[in-house]
Amino acid sequence: MTSTNTKTIVVAGGCYWGVEEYFRRLKGIIDTKAGFAQGTVENPTYEEVCTGQTDHAEAVVLTYDPSILSLSDIADHIFRIIDPTSLNKQGGDIGTQYRTGLYPSNTEDLKVLQDFVDSKRASYNKPVVVEVEMLRNFYDAPTDHQLYLVKNPHGYCHVDFSKLKPEELK
Repeated sequence: MTSTNTKTIVVAGGCYWGVEEYFRRLKGIIDTKAGFAQGTVENPTYEEVCTGQTDHAEAVVLTYDPSILSLSDIADHIFRIIDPTSLNKQGGDIGTQYRTGLYPSNTEDLKVLQDFVDSKRASYNKPVVVEVEMLRNFYDAPTDHQLYLVKNPHGYCHVDFSKLKPEELK
């Protein structure tokens, strides 16, 4: 039986199609929603975000059960599927909308995530460029971008789904 106590976190790991699908498969994830975070334009369109003029990151809201999946576990999963030293680029995707980040909505979660990222820095020879900051805003992506890889199983994706361990899958 799962807890009725759920939490949310917004994560960015390059193109949101793969990030959403990766997390959707994890035990403890209740819901996912692709969208745009941390930008300067209200309710941007996908096309506006792609110009790089809105300063949004492609991101995913994760609703999760912390009794099954901790916030640190979520951060660890992000680090599995990104190059945390790559600024504004993941896989073949280049642009500020493909930056990586962890965006909590409370200061307690912010501290957990800052400590997690700080603990990872020594594992890399280059600077870790994952943003860790309070969530400022989030706008839903278009409907056809929600669960994109479920609807388009052969769509492009930079995420390596083999990083999911069998015991972590729903």
